[in-house]
Amino acid sequence: MQTSSCCRTISSSSCYHMEIFFSVLTFKFVFISVFFSLLHAVFWKVCKPPKSSAHGPATYPIIGCLISFYKNCHRLLDWYTEILAESATNTVVVSRLGARRTIVTANSKNVEYILKTNFNNFPKGKPFREILGDFLGYGIFNVDGELWRMQRKLASHVFSTGCLREFMMSTLKDEVQNQLLPLLDSLADTSKVVDLQELLKRFAFNMICKVSLGVDRCCLDPSQPASPLNKAFNLASEISAKRGAAPLFLVWKVKKWVGVGSEKRLKDAVEEVRTYVEGIIHLKKRKMDENREKLGEEDLLSRLIMAGNNEEVIRDMAISFIMAGRDTTSAAMTWLFWLLSCHPFIEEELVKEINNMEKSLLDYESLKGLQLLKASLCESMRLYPPVAWDSKHAMADDLLPDGTPVHAGDRVTYFPYGMGRMEALWGKDWYEFRPSRWFIEPASYHGGSLKKICPYKFPVFQAGPRVCLGKEMAFIQMNYVVASVLRQFEIKPVVSEKPVFVPLLTAHMAGGLKVVIQKRNDSR
Repeated sequence: MQTSSCCRTISSSSCYHMEIFFSVLTFKFVFISVFFSLLHAVFWKVCKPPKSSAHGPATYPIIGCLISFYKNCHRLLDWYTEILAESATNTVVVSRLGARRTIVTANSKNVEYILKTNFNNFPKGKPFREILGDFLGYGIFNVDGELWRMQRKLASHVFSTGCLREFMMSTLKDEVQNQLLPLLDSLADTSKVVDLQELLKRFAFNMICKVSLGVDRCCLDPSQPASPLNKAFNLASEISAKRGAAPLFLVWKVKKWVGVGSEKRLKDAVEEVRTYVEGIIHLKKRKMDENREKLGEEDLLSRLIMAGNNEEVIRDMAISFIMAGRDTTSAAMTWLFWLLSCHPFIEEELVKEINNMEKSLLDYESLKGLQLLKASLCESMRLYPPVAWDSKHAMADDLLPDGTPVHAGDRVTYFPYGMGRMEALWGKDWYEFRPSRWFIEPASYHGGSLKKICPYKFPVFQAGPRVCLGKEMAFIQMNYVVASVLRQFEIKPVVSEKPVFVPLLTAHMAGGLKVVIQKRNDSR
């Protein structure tokens, strides 16, 4: 009896305490719900922004446009494009909790002012260097001031030499004729589905490693594992890009300080990249000291060593050049092949242009004569630029040509992806893939001359003092690859859905571009 009574007492006590617990929990839940409901009402009734604003998205005190930003974080490119198109000046000011005031522009006059007219007031800036510093270090794409001018002067000299151009062309021919085309031929024989994006990325990576470092190629076939260096570059660039897109910078900085998650993976990837490049530098120096390698070596790394730079600068410059060349050309070609599959008439016209040239005349000068091909590449990059946006940081207060005030420390972003979609720049048919818009006489694809398009209207290679030094070589490489492929093969995507454009440091297609390769003469 005593035991039974004791159990009932304990049971009653437990029920009592449980009731108190759930009562408190319910009270807290109700209190929090009421608090946030009242907070929402205050923002909505008292701080409600205008329904339409010419200066950016809906913005509240303290949190800024954080709500709109989160709502559209899965479609930031299109969101920015939409609010820019609604702005009378194609410029918006974006302020949100956890990020500095940002000016985003698709106005070509503003772009010219930022990249050229008042260039010195718009460097990359410390915030940019923090984001990419762990990866690119003191490389040319991540520095300002005297260090940038020194590297730019050296790189300008290297890129202007005929020896580097000849080395690039011989490497290009070797890679295409002995690696790329035989692989495509075998894929056509087996009708095997292949990720064309991955294949072209590996090709571009091989090219830039050979031209920059003088190292041998790795396997092009996407069914085979990528090289450890390629994997490390992919990981480092992806995580670095996500730093810049993070809603709150504090998150990645804390992860870096603690050394966990993506920041730990970034550290390991960067260490692998740097160790590999440093090893190549040491080997190259040793060979040069032993006179086993002639002083006139063609690759970029040898020339940087001969210029007498310290090893850290050489390493970071080499990594920067690899980063710039590995994905940009492959991204442009991937989108072009997809667009041509949607526009068979343009593909037919391209094949005619290519076949009008003798196979043996696909050299540096004759490749410049492929006008329709260049126009098609430009049109592809207008719609799907390899670099979707680029940011600078204002040194001092300023005023953009369209009247937008700039405060010292502001992030100022020009937006090639959005610019390619502005009616003010490209007309009401901006959404159409129409290479003819690049010709002086749009009615004729053959024998016509290309327009000289303002680089600040089409800044996919930047413009002004920081204009891409490898622009001409990039077009030659893309012309040669696309011409060689289209002459022999047809590219057939296996799915009809429109690919998703994903911006990282350089843009790519989500999930790749799965295709079947067919021999062109088999279809005739």
